[in-house]
Amino acid sequence: MAKQVGTALAAGAHRAPLQAAGVPEGARPGLERYLDLLAAWSTRVNLTGARTPADRVALLVGGVLPAAPLAGPGRLLDVGSGNGSPGLVLALLRPDLPVTLLEPRRRRWAFLREACRAAARPDVEVRCERHDEYGGPPAATVTVRGLALPPSELAALLGEDGRLILFGPRRAAGPGWREEPSSPGIQLLRRAVSRET
Repeated sequence: MAKQVGTALAAGAHRAPLQAAGVPEGARPGLERYLDLLAAWSTRVNLTGARTPADRVALLVGGVLPAAPLAGPGRLLDVGSGNGSPGLVLALLRPDLPVTLLEPRRRRWAFLREACRAAARPDVEVRCERHDEYGGPPAATVTVRGLALPPSELAALLGEDGRLILFGPRRAAGPGWREEPSSPGIQLLRRAVSRET
């Protein structure tokens, strides 16, 4: 795969778009390696419709940047990780977070495992399972992009007062949630914790 990256992309093709997007300098090398690998794998596995380095950065990284400070301390669980955005991107932007990626499709799961190693985050756990099969510990933050799952279906994945970060169209929160301010394209919901007196 690494050889394909060298022939498919000019060296450093993602560097300038990452810098222009305002990505912190410390996160750029890992994000470059992830995006290079994604470009190479996308020739055989449908991972993204973004075909140029600038398009990949805008679609997969730019829209995730405002969510980096929204993730709470503790485990981040990304549901339906697919091409690595937002879960792996957040792991690279926030190396302080333990991250678990859930992806039931085997080829995408294989890509994510390789991408975590290439981006120097081999500690990111990549599980080949659906959200309703997850038996791990509750997360402080759950992220979802590209899946139309209602917040009620994701509540069991969160710890008390957990954060749910949804990318894409807004969803009705329903009872038990409170919405907090966030950026366009990002919906931040917190579990409403009843305080008994």
